[in-house]
Amino acid sequence: MGLFSFLFSDKSNQIKDYLQKGSFILDVRTQREWDAGHIDKAIHIPLDELNERIDEIKNLNQPIITCCASGMRSAKATKILNLNTIDAINGANWVSLQSKL
Repeated sequence: MGLFSFLFSDKSNQIKDYLQKGSFILDVRTQREWDAGHIDKAIHIPLDELNERIDEIKNLNQPIITCCASGMRSAKATKILNLNTIDAINGANWVSLQSKL
């Protein structure tokens, strides 16, 4: 998928599919960003802590929709999770994602 497709594609169907599979939202923004606002019931693990908390996420045994402020950190988080055999997709911007829930 190219950058243009990543930035402008509609992920609504994929997000709906993941929600139906019982996924949870993983917010990878900083603590300060999280404190300023977040999706109810989302789990917060800042991107810089993700690698050291992989086992914690694996133990949840659920698919994941990642989010952040713009979609760049959540894309990195999705890649990390997928490389660790965790089913995850990038939900991108948390405010846009919240409107799809």
